[in-house]
Amino acid sequence: MGRGRIIVTVMDIRRALTPAELSAAESLFDGPAREEWSERFLAAPGHLMLIAYVDGVPAGMVSGIEMVHPDKGTEMCLYELSVDEGYRRRGIGRALTLALADEAKARGCYGMWVGVDSDNEAALATYDAAGARDEGVFSMRGWPIGS
Repeated sequence: MGRGRIIVTVMDIRRALTPAELSAAESLFDGPAREEWSERFLAAPGHLMLIAYVDGVPAGMVSGIEMVHPDKGTEMCLYELSVDEGYRRRGIGRALTLALADEAKARGCYGMWVGVDSDNEAALATYDAAGARDEGVFSMRGWPIGS
């Protein structure tokens, strides 16, 4: 009978505070981190970026944005989650999601949510492992603004 492998990843999850930290982790983003956008993101109240480091190397990130409404209070939107391909399936995405949920709770948010493509099995498994519940069908509409 074969034995399954258990991979234990020791990571350090820290809040990004400088554009240099975002630039160093830009391989986790869809494109390059622009300094002016990084500064704006970090300066905006309610914006948060957590980076998971493995042996000092950025291995994953999660960004969150607090959303406030007059009749609901504050909730956290998990805006984006990314784990470097070489570090996947080690629990980093789950740990980042839980760290964001802990931060949301510490900030007084009443809940946290994420929009995810219904065929993104890896993301769905990660969010389920972190305790998310399916709240039903989600449809997203967008408006391209500018050029």
